[in-house]
Amino acid sequence: MDTPSTRSFATHVVDNQPPEFAPRDLHADDAVLREGLARAGAAAFDAALAGYGALAGSTLYALGFEANGDKPRLKTHDRFGHRIDLVEFHPAYHQLMQAAKEHGVAGLSWHAPQPGAHVARAALSYLHHQAEAGTSCPLTMTHAAVPVLRREPALQAWADKAAAPHYDPRDVPIADKAGITVGMGMTEKQGGSDVRGNTTCATATSVEGEYTLVGHKWFFSAPMSDGWLVLAQAPGGLTCFLLPRRLADGQKNAFQLMRLKDKLGDWANASGEVEFTGAWARRVGAEGRGVATILQMVMLTRLDCMLAATAEMRMALAQAVHHTRHRSTFGKALVEHALMRNVLADLSLEWEAALALCLRVAAAVDRAPTAPAEAALARVATAIGKYWICRRAPAFVNEAQECLGGAGYVEESILPRLFRQSPLNGIWEGSGNIQCLDVLRALAKEPECGQVLLAELAAARGLDHAYDRQFEVVAAQLAAGHTVEAGARLLVEHLALLLQASVLLRAGSPAAELFCRSRLGGQHGLALGTLPAGVDFSVLIGRALP
Repeated sequence: MDTPSTRSFATHVVDNQPPEFAPRDLHADDAVLREGLARAGAAAFDAALAGYGALAGSTLYALGFEANGDKPRLKTHDRFGHRIDLVEFHPAYHQLMQAAKEHGVAGLSWHAPQPGAHVARAALSYLHHQAEAGTSCPLTMTHAAVPVLRREPALQAWADKAAAPHYDPRDVPIADKAGITVGMGMTEKQGGSDVRGNTTCATATSVEGEYTLVGHKWFFSAPMSDGWLVLAQAPGGLTCFLLPRRLADGQKNAFQLMRLKDKLGDWANASGEVEFTGAWARRVGAEGRGVATILQMVMLTRLDCMLAATAEMRMALAQAVHHTRHRSTFGKALVEHALMRNVLADLSLEWEAALALCLRVAAAVDRAPTAPAEAALARVATAIGKYWICRRAPAFVNEAQECLGGAGYVEESILPRLFRQSPLNGIWEGSGNIQCLDVLRALAKEPECGQVLLAELAAARGLDHAYDRQFEVVAAQLAAGHTVEAGARLLVEHLALLLQASVLLRAGSPAAELFCRSRLGGQHGLALGTLPAGVDFSVLIGRALP
């Protein structure tokens, strides 16, 4: 009860604190996203994206805190001693998955196949990841598995149900479900990224295309999926297989979940270790062609790594701008201090360039089936973009945390969760070195990749002096074949910055000239917040958050 006597002991009143960030409309707030979608030909999906942006910034944003506050738990046996290998999730996880599946985050590209569908699906993934990152893992793998599953007529039902806008978490055969999720099992203890060192053994049965698997996976992503694409050694070499959770007769397949990984981030989702003890699996593609079979999936998952890192940048930036607009220090709002404005503008510049490149790559993926040049660009640009954008995310999120001071280090804020999440995309689907080696491999063995890459960059020549100078240097380097392994990171960094600048310049973005001055022209330090003095940062900050 508030009385004069109790008020006399009040030590302070709560002021100079920002209001709650949410609810917000993540689509309406994001002018850069809307401009990029229009450029990439996804206008037909505007209504669907607007609806999901509003949902992600309100209901899903709140559910994200709940799902991350209660980590998944492994139950290997029921109370009677039967092996069940179940993972229990907080109900908020299932609500997030249901919303995402129903709105097309995992399948719009496939169940609404029209021009711009891949771009719109990429935007849905970007919006969803801002609200909750852990669920993006099974959603991404389910989306990327569809074209691989479609290679085999016997797996058409799997492909159709993976693409379907339905979520069903029950542990039952897929015949009893309208929609399913698909995970992956590639990595083994002894091999890591070198999957050709895998030792899991596949033995053919008497039925064509069917095998039994014995072995292990050290990282088994989304262990409550309905099935997993895995690699194993068949008589003809490393081969891709679909391993279902439940067999057609309802029996659990012969696998055992050994434990769940205790991860730095990604707390809402589960990753595990598994043993295959004669598990039934269906071959996907020819024996010995496992890596080639899985490559199409890898390109799509790498695009989602780019999108995820960019989404983390976006949410961190929005939180920083929101906070600094409402928090005052030394007599004025934080956002009005010149050095803070430099930091916020530099963050805005970095994020806008990342999102512009993501949407350009998504457009290339969208056009790839009918445009070989776009397919080649998508092939090499996903590796370039994944390396660079994912590399930038941890430092970016940490800089945004500093804008909030101590409040950005407290778990009641979303910033600690974003910071824990930020290194993941650089590691998943091949770490930085793997991406750079893949770029070198594409340039050396797929000449069309280098040709379309140079053509993409050349399209922006004449629009900025700093850009032109850097383009000439890199073009000469590629022409001379100076693509040695030890210099791969620097080459890929230059290619990434040029690609980002090319998209911004041709789009007429107000960020383009400053991006070229700072990233290509040398007018920038090693840290964020080191843009040249005397620049009006208002436009960039205004584009970051209305």
